[in-house]
Amino acid sequence: MGWLRHELALCCIALQFLTRVPIPRWVGFDAAWLTTCVRHFPLVGALVGAFGAAVLALAAAFWPAWVAATLAVGATAWLTCAFHEDGLADTCDALMGWVPREKALLIMKDSRIGTYGTVGLLVVTGLRIGLLATLAAHDVALACAALVATHMWARASAVLLMVSLPYGGDAEHAKAKPLALDVPAALVLPALGWSALALALPLPGLRLALAAVLLLAWVLWMRAWLRRRLGGFTGDALGATEQGAEALMLLVLAGQAPGWLA
Repeated sequence: MGWLRHELALCCIALQFLTRVPIPRWVGFDAAWLTTCVRHFPLVGALVGAFGAAVLALAAAFWPAWVAATLAVGATAWLTCAFHEDGLADTCDALMGWVPREKALLIMKDSRIGTYGTVGLLVVTGLRIGLLATLAAHDVALACAALVATHMWARASAVLLMVSLPYGGDAEHAKAKPLALDVPAALVLPALGWSALALALPLPGLRLALAAVLLLAWVLWMRAWLRRRLGGFTGDALGATEQGAEALMLLVLAGQAPGWLA
């Protein structure tokens, strides 16, 4: 029972860290839990995706697919306080131009958004809305399942990146200092275990397999890019990884070429 209570507490910490959802007082807090709770990030992703799916299903009953998709994506951004979207914008501002590492880290800490961040946010968010609308116009249930799966696997992608790189920012000024320490590679296994539950969703198996390959390639590319530019990951870079993973997975699931991975 002690182990189960501890894991439940870690789930609550992960939920609190990634969303605006309040958690019970009995959970307590230990700074080390911010590191160990990352194994439950895909589970939180499932909950965020389920919230978006509920909004999508309800909205699709009243409005066109593109409106329902916009409301669903907006709902997930609201639930997460646009946590990952903010990371995407900051990463684009910092790393799309050719500035030294120190300057890039300063840009990431700047609360203002620049041209690169604006364009990156518009493109990726627009892609997510458009692809989700494509799925919803074809089958709302399929679109709902896709939302849950993408949010799970996108956060698993961030965990993979986290355990494969050291922290690349200023650890003393990190917003979540425990995450600035080395994250144990063993935490990947339970994260992948949660992610495997997405295989039970009513989604095409071949498309899920291709999505898994593309997401792994995406993580490897981000790993090489961040190692070269920053020497490791930052919280903003994890957000950018998550957002890119969502868009890539939806690209696979919403593909419409005749007979393609049916």
